[in-house]
Amino acid sequence: MRVVSHRLALAACTAALLALAGCGTSRPPSSSSFPSSSSSSAPVRTTPPLTAEQAHDIAIHALGLVGTPYRYGGNTPDSGFDCSGLIGYVYRNQVGTPPPRTVAQLNSWGYPIDGSELRAGDLVVFGTGRQPNHAGIYVGEGRFVHAPSTGGTVRLDQLQSRHWSRQNAAFRRP
Repeated sequence: MRVVSHRLALAACTAALLALAGCGTSRPPSSSSFPSSSSSSAPVRTTPPLTAEQAHDIAIHALGLVGTPYRYGGNTPDSGFDCSGLIGYVYRNQVGTPPPRTVAQLNSWGYPIDGSELRAGDLVVFGTGRQPNHAGIYVGEGRFVHAPSTGGTVRLDQLQSRHWSRQNAAFRRP
């Protein structure tokens, strides 16, 4: 039953993303509220920049995982995901190189970008204090996929929703 509903969710999400063909051109908020440890030095890049096709594939893969159960420390669809496990799984499968495992480390991965530069495949890193505590994958049109909390599932949310617009957000391009 879960496989059928997972496939239906994947088909619906894929259709929605394809309907939003210009998703890389949307202009969500431009704030980047907490400091990045790499903002004072050159960006750390261990892989070549993502191609437009890779970024699109990352977004599609992330959307296909919507509905997967949350599990702290989880990093596969079978075991469930936490937020950084979801990001690692998608990037490892689409690009071949996994990102750092923790949200704090993700906040230093790649390089910081302004919210007006967001495109599919970029990371959205949240935190209400000085250190980030949550992350997701931007998929376009002001939306991101993330694994939010215990008892929940991977889901698609709006950056401008009441909850997420109140969080400090930083944006990273791997």
